[in-house]
Amino acid sequence: MGERVISLRQVHADLGGRPVLRGVDLAVHRGETVALLGANGSGKSTAVRAALGHVPVSAGEVELFGAPQRAFRDWSRVGYVPQRTTAAGGVPATAAEIVASGRLSRTRFGLFRGADRAAVRHALDLVGMADRAKDPVDALSGGQHQRVLIARALVCEPELLIMDEPLAGVDLASQRTLAATLRDQAAAGATVLLVLHELGPLEPLIDRAVVLRDGRVLHDGPPPKDAGRPAPPGREHDHDHPHGAPGADPIRTGLLS
Repeated sequence: MGERVISLRQVHADLGGRPVLRGVDLAVHRGETVALLGANGSGKSTAVRAALGHVPVSAGEVELFGAPQRAFRDWSRVGYVPQRTTAAGGVPATAAEIVASGRLSRTRFGLFRGADRAAVRHALDLVGMADRAKDPVDALSGGQHQRVLIARALVCEPELLIMDEPLAGVDLASQRTLAATLRDQAAAGATVLLVLHELGPLEPLIDRAVVLRDGRVLHDGPPPKDAGRPAPPGREHDHDHPHGAPGADPIRTGLLS
């Protein structure tokens, strides 16, 4: 299968005093596109946040590119798109400025050179937002907002791309743009891990699906039947919240019910 880019071995993690991950084993190999599926509260988002060091692990081992996660330093190799959020965090900024913020790890002393500016333009072009580079992000639609966040993750040309619910609340045109972008990234050799409620237009890109339920791996293999169905309205997010509803599951399969 090749090098393990992400490796979780018997990982446990708590949120708000409640166990969320209960011995998760997850491996993502170089060049794979893997979907992490499950119901609300199943632990999907917590698993990727644990891999990135955003959530403390109470037991188990986490590795990135073969190194213990706590010792990993070269974050320019990783592009991360969190669950839908406001790109500028309330600070006035253009689309290009938001994308440029993702390039800082590649600059010296925060000084941008021609290659950095070209990378920003290229990342915006990849997601179909080159013509909106100078527009303030608060003037963009939700789908365009998401595309800017994806461009920010791509601007360092990462080897590993992690996206948490990239389709949630995004219009069909942006979903198709995302699918095309991910197809190109996979063709270029990137490793991709997607946290999803349903596969939707990304289904043809998925090499393997890992299904979580109640903080444990229930399935690791081909995507479950019907996993591509759209979620019913109002049930497309998974925040792994301590008060979430683990049984609220939009993917109507035997594995996830």
